[in-house]
Amino acid sequence: MKFTIGDKILLKRTGEEGHVVALIDKQMMEVEVNGTAFPVYIEDVDHPYLKWFTEKKPQKKSSALPEIPVERIIERKPKLATGIYLSFVPVFRTEDMEEVVDYIKVYLLNELPVDIKFSYDVQLANKSIFKHEGSLHSFGNIYLNNVTYSDMNDQPRFTWKVRDIGNEKMEMAEGIVRIRPTKLFEHINNVMLNSEPSFSYQMIQEFMPKKKPEPQMKLEQKEPETPGIVNKRTLEPAKYEIDLHIEQLVKNVAALSNDEIIKKQLDTLEKYVHLAIAHHQQTMIVIHGMGKGKLREEVHAILKKTPEVKRFKNEWSGKYGFGATEVTFRY
Repeated sequence: MKFTIGDKILLKRTGEEGHVVALIDKQMMEVEVNGTAFPVYIEDVDHPYLKWFTEKKPQKKSSALPEIPVERIIERKPKLATGIYLSFVPVFRTEDMEEVVDYIKVYLLNELPVDIKFSYDVQLANKSIFKHEGSLHSFGNIYLNNVTYSDMNDQPRFTWKVRDIGNEKMEMAEGIVRIRPTKLFEHINNVMLNSEPSFSYQMIQEFMPKKKPEPQMKLEQKEPETPGIVNKRTLEPAKYEIDLHIEQLVKNVAALSNDEIIKKQLDTLEKYVHLAIAHHQQTMIVIHGMGKGKLREEVHAILKKTPEVKRFKNEWSGKYGFGATEVTFRY
């Protein structure tokens, strides 16, 4: 079935009427319904003219009692609740007789049977370039913004929060979508090879109930502590060896920026240096790796400012190479 921009359309699934805004490809187009624009498959829409002509016109009232027709029960197919997604639609332009990606259109898809409240923030180089907050009805979708292909290659962070408007007992969900350039190239190749209009990332599958607060335990009576003296029994145990490689500190490294990584590493260092001092530990090994030396320099700067550090040295060892610093404390 052929459509052109401006044609009136009818959504087969909901019966809503709208018009065509843009033709994306042979299988998909963008339509506007009740002021909201979103992409749909051509096979899911129809021309509304048949509906207009087949609707029954009101008949004149008759004095005779009308026969009550027996209503035929029509079984409706339930909508599938599959989750909430960020959907990315590549828009192409022709350059040197070839199609190349010009920009990416971002949509929010709500495939759950609940209305949601959402907030959306796109950050590039730790600066917000687009923000939007709003609500979205069940099984609805909304256009958010465009991101140029060059900006997509700089790995923008799509930060989001969503919650169930009608159920306060459900937890708010939040997260970050960040697409690496190699993965973006793979997605676009699949879009072109499989004639698909978009690729999507699932934000959540369903909302989870809020956790019930744990019952408070009766506090045990503590022994009085001498002012100025730390009670070691209330402290976390100290460590003789700490590994500052970020993979040892967090699970999802890809979600962190370089500044966030170095901050996490230095916070961990300061924590265990203070624990070592509180426990009157004599020595400590700090594993920082070799790399370009930035982390090692930051580690040494913190050690220099710590009065309880007597000395530290970064010498070759068979176990660590030059990737660790030995610290000696004084009390």
